[in-house]
Amino acid sequence: MTVDELTDHGMERMDDEAITQFLATHSLGVLGLPTEPTPYLLPMSYGFDGESQLYFVYVTGTDSEKASLSDRANVASFLVYSAETMFHWQSVSVTGSIRPLSDADYDDLTDAQAPTWRPELFEAAGTSETTTIYSLEIDDWSGIRHAIEPPAYTERSSRDDPD
Repeated sequence: MTVDELTDHGMERMDDEAITQFLATHSLGVLGLPTEPTPYLLPMSYGFDGESQLYFVYVTGTDSEKASLSDRANVASFLVYSAETMFHWQSVSVTGSIRPLSDADYDDLTDAQAPTWRPELFEAAGTSETTTIYSLEIDDWSGIRHAIEPPAYTERSSRDDPD
């Protein structure tokens, strides 16, 4: 089924304002980089400039597959989602070009644009290993959400019910 076919069941497309708000209020997603035969997927924290750029901190060390794949990629995708319950969830998917920031661009990056959440392991490694900031320039985005009132307990269907 398509998103349009599911609107009768409470799914809706997010407009640009809702997508911007969603990206601005979340900090984790999944980065997809092109490889054969399947994409290379990475959970990543991110920063957002509020308009058209996402920012990622790569701990690259001496060799980094994600940096190498990012440097070769013509396009990357990023998925941010939130699923509070089976009745209330939303997701935003973006695609665009990814590149390392120059030193000048890095110096212009504000605290609000930098990724705000990083696992402690990467924080510790970041003090002794090389880090690089990458930017994903958003060319396209889409978002969907489902937010309905859950049915009353007696109205819910049961998997144990033979009817």
